[in-house]
Amino acid sequence: MSPAARPGTPRRRGRARIGNPSTGMRVVALGGGHGLAANLRSLRLLVEDITAVVTVADNGGSSGRIRTELPVLPPGDLRMALAALCEDSDWGSIWRDVIQHRFSTTGELDGHALGNLLIVALWQILEDPIAALDQMGELLGARGRVLPMALEPLDIEADVLDASGTMRLVRGQAQVAKADGRVQEVRLLPATPRVPEQVIEAIHRADWVIIGPGSWYTSVLPHLMIPEIAEAIRTTSARRCVTMNLSAGTQETEGRSSRDLLEELFEREPGIRFDALVADPTALEDASELADLADRHGIRTLLRQVSVRTGVAVHDPIRLAAAYRDLFDGAYGDVDDQAPTPPLQMEDPRDGAHR
Repeated sequence: MSPAARPGTPRRRGRARIGNPSTGMRVVALGGGHGLAANLRSLRLLVEDITAVVTVADNGGSSGRIRTELPVLPPGDLRMALAALCEDSDWGSIWRDVIQHRFSTTGELDGHALGNLLIVALWQILEDPIAALDQMGELLGARGRVLPMALEPLDIEADVLDASGTMRLVRGQAQVAKADGRVQEVRLLPATPRVPEQVIEAIHRADWVIIGPGSWYTSVLPHLMIPEIAEAIRTTSARRCVTMNLSAGTQETEGRSSRDLLEELFEREPGIRFDALVADPTALEDASELADLADRHGIRTLLRQVSVRTGVAVHDPIRLAAAYRDLFDGAYGDVDDQAPTPPLQMEDPRDGAHR
């Protein structure tokens, strides 16, 4: 069968599974960029009903160039989430590669991802950003749904303290992510954007809401900065999990430990009660302190290696999925519970987290 076979008759490729995907579990994953994509690659091995809620403040690269020319949401993080949810077939494989393809040329297309252009084309044709993303997901055979956190493009603004002790105002997601200094405060512009009703509905009907991993100030915390989303997370009957990054103190979080980042999340929205924390003790030097802080807030901690190997800050989709399986099943206990990932029937080497 050709890789371009119609999606109704896909040929399945070998792929590791963490048991049978749960047809009843509903999970909402909030974030953006590579962190959210890594999360989705894991969740799709375990859960059928996934909703990704994606930040829409990117102003760099292909997305930034599109934003300067058209009044649309930045498509890049949305594209990455869709690619991470592509179906397990030749059809899904080829279309994942198609939408991730970047042009290399001396002309104006250089650096643009084809998927960004396809998404923008659908937005213009359908004149409905949600319907267009759903259509893109259907084309890809995506396991789950991808939604923007807001219906208008956002900007991120931060107060940054540099090495000389001078406070500077930095504006733009790309600029904040690479700011030279320590981020003191972050704001969204506008502060109260329009939120898709589908986002609020998904949070309220979910069994689990997962925040992180991802760039802390530009992909993770922005979800809690929007009052409507924060209120939905606070009032949902779903359980809430924080998944920590595999490293701290780099780029926008320079000078901070994972414990510091978790404290900032608690301070950002103190009314939200979290139920679980997932962290990798082989990647984080302060894993014990992190677990102690979580315990003081009544949060159960699951410490597992979820990286591809010790010392490498790249998520292993199989290991992270196994950790989520134990989390969802309630098979986690003390903070020193670092049970190994169970044996799997088959792995697909082309589905690595560092693709």
